[in-house]
Amino acid sequence: MSLRCLLFVIAVVGTVTPCISKYLPTWESLDSRPNPGWYDKAKFGIFMHWGLYSVPSYGDGEASEWFWKYWHDGSSANVNFMKKNFPPGFTYADFGPMFKAEFFDPDVFANLIAKSGAKYFVLTSKHHEGWTMWKSNVSWNWNSVDNGPHRDLVGELAKSIRTKTNVTFGLYHSLYEWFNPLYLQDKANDFRTNDYFVLFDLCQDIMTPQLMDLVNSYKPEYIWSDGEWEATSDYWGSKEFLAWLFNESPVKDTVLVNDGWGKNCLCKHGSVWTCSSRYYPGHLLKHKWENAMSVDKGSWGYRRNAGINDYFTIEELIAKLMATISCGGNMLMNVGPTADGRIAPIHQERMLQMGKWLAVNGEAVYETKPWRSQNDTVAKNVWYTSTADAFYACVLDWPSASHLILGEPITTTNTQVTMLGYPTPFRWTAYSSKSGIVIEIPAIPVDKLPTTWAWVFKFVNAS
Repeated sequence: MSLRCLLFVIAVVGTVTPCISKYLPTWESLDSRPNPGWYDKAKFGIFMHWGLYSVPSYGDGEASEWFWKYWHDGSSANVNFMKKNFPPGFTYADFGPMFKAEFFDPDVFANLIAKSGAKYFVLTSKHHEGWTMWKSNVSWNWNSVDNGPHRDLVGELAKSIRTKTNVTFGLYHSLYEWFNPLYLQDKANDFRTNDYFVLFDLCQDIMTPQLMDLVNSYKPEYIWSDGEWEATSDYWGSKEFLAWLFNESPVKDTVLVNDGWGKNCLCKHGSVWTCSSRYYPGHLLKHKWENAMSVDKGSWGYRRNAGINDYFTIEELIAKLMATISCGGNMLMNVGPTADGRIAPIHQERMLQMGKWLAVNGEAVYETKPWRSQNDTVAKNVWYTSTADAFYACVLDWPSASHLILGEPITTTNTQVTMLGYPTPFRWTAYSSKSGIVIEIPAIPVDKLPTTWAWVFKFVNAS
């Protein structure tokens, strides 16, 4: 962190004296902070990548939110797309007035997010292109209030989410900006911005003011940081910012952060480890982690040229959710709105399908803990979760025979087996003298099944 950046932080938030600060600007101290309880209970959230990249909304095997970078670097698909569809001399900045969001209704978004069953929500306040979705005073005319829709999109969504739903509000923020001259200057200088003669740098003039503005103005309870990978947390001033966030900010008691605070931080520092896009370790971790993934298999932003096979099915999404929470993670499922302010029907469908499934099976998802086994040793595609009084087996494939054999449960004479959303308990026998259970599956008409895609068996008085 540059001296000038540190002085800026002190000037804005006041001197933080180590003897009275609970958390010091060191990773040892910051990582000792317990996570606020709401996050682990939530399990499932909705991510939303929305920005200027939603105007071209194009990606041929590439993520649409990286359109500008790929075009600038000479991607043949993006270069040809621009030649065919836009006049000579057209620049990325010319997309600004085209981002109109004319159909955007924050209450519609909030209602859909609530119906998805999500307990928290994260909006991209600024992606790597630098365009901000609120009136950032350090992003003049490159924001949604001075340009484009002339609306505070962050503020409108924050208000609707908080007044219309019980969903926790969070914000994504990119530290770096691809083509910001200040960042390019710092990068060319090998990020040695502690030189007194460096009059401006990205930390002092862009990143820190934006983050503090977001926290003070919108009070997000999750800050999902990104764009950290070219420089260390010392350059970004991350430790100093997080010490202020955890000690003095208006959300100091409820906020949590991910691990995107420097190239030295992923899977090492932060409240929640996100590690990489679509992170899934496949086993139980001691540290809280998150699988941030997108409904579109190849892009986070909306792609007009995506086909039906480019989207995960609801069966695949439920499988990812249950595998994730069985291994101790949360799943943050991303959708990408259009430039005119709509959520595309296929994204809406996946959100509503997930909400329909969670309305029946949420007992096995929300506020659960990992069980002693994450998946079954006999049956395939079965994932376990637990509460203090029961454990649950999510069966992704309906049994083809008249019984379901699970190898992990240890039964007692008082064991009761039910299926969430189904009224009648199931008969069962022990699978072996040590463990396992054979559940009798009666002929249940399809229209009598509680859900269409995956089924959760609940076990009481078993271990």
